[in-house]
Amino acid sequence: MIIALLTLVIAGIIKGAIGSGVPVVVVPVLTMLYDVKLAIAVMVAPNLFSNALQVWQYRHSLLPWRFLLTFAIAGGVGIVLGTWGLVVISPDYLSLGVAGAIAMYLAIKLSKRSATLPLSVAERIALPVGLLAGVLQGAAGMSAPASVTFLNAMRLERRVFIGSISVFFVAITLVQIPALLSAGILTAERTLYSLGALIVILTGMPLGARLGKRLPHHWFDNLIMCLLASIALKIIIDTYWA
Repeated sequence: MIIALLTLVIAGIIKGAIGSGVPVVVVPVLTMLYDVKLAIAVMVAPNLFSNALQVWQYRHSLLPWRFLLTFAIAGGVGIVLGTWGLVVISPDYLSLGVAGAIAMYLAIKLSKRSATLPLSVAERIALPVGLLAGVLQGAAGMSAPASVTFLNAMRLERRVFIGSISVFFVAITLVQIPALLSAGILTAERTLYSLGALIVILTGMPLGARLGKRLPHHWFDNLIMCLLASIALKIIIDTYWA
């Protein structure tokens, strides 16, 4: 329980600093401690409300709505597909899916590509990338390997990035909630856990926002990558040698 609470505080700080990172940090830890389904259910309220707050804060600094709608609608379709996978795939394979999503995220981050993705090109690939991001979010609880890296590749100004990725997260969470309810994954007990997680994350976000204006973002990236690498290794070891 203490590890879970500390993880939520750290995730809130990172969320306030760089506008994303909560599922990337929290889902692998909760998967390691409990299971993927609980991890995804617990993230519902934090994903919805913390991102809705940031959409409001950065509402004047968003990418064009046509782009965001395409990206978000595709993500919603992916959520439905991913949630179906969450129901039919065995827990061990789901845990390995989380480890695989972590590996994908780390590989993209470590590639350190310097090229910038123009908006005109991003608009043409927003649908397939959004679909992939939704599937990852629905089945593994973290869309970052597709969604965050996609917008990062556009080299957006910090306010534009935070506002735009938050729009995407809010949209796919609104689809994810009924999907999880219909699958019996989002129970009353897990909803209470989710609301508690939201409160903890919100307490860390203001500190993160202040740190994000003073510290280089690569500090937060390095922290996330070190944490994720150790978690992915632990998940793999537990799955094969449990």
